[in-house]
Amino acid sequence: MDAEKLGYFRTILNEEMKQLLQEAGKTVSEMTSDTTSFPDPNDRATQESDRSFELRIRDRERRLINKITEALERIDAGEFGACELCGEAIGEARLRARPVTTHCIDCKMEQERQEKRP
Repeated sequence: MDAEKLGYFRTILNEEMKQLLQEAGKTVSEMTSDTTSFPDPNDRATQESDRSFELRIRDRERRLINKITEALERIDAGEFGACELCGEAIGEARLRARPVTTHCIDCKMEQERQEKRP
């Protein structure tokens, strides 16, 4: 992959990382500043449910941040855009849709087929 395309993907990945980190920071500040204590058990349960949901979202985003970091490392190592399984180039359209991917579409489809088998 040429340097211009690698730069494009690096920019996309860095922007996504920046947005995810900002959201994580907002969540932390909101949760630490919200000291509301509800006397009604139903209100407390709703608040806890909302917090739990927010934390699950942030956990998924944390895992995505790890994948973004790995993708940036692959760019630095000159391995970005190559399928980890077959070594073939991952299609540019697939990389645009999911820049953190490590498998070409054929290998990913086969992997999903294998996962569905009992």
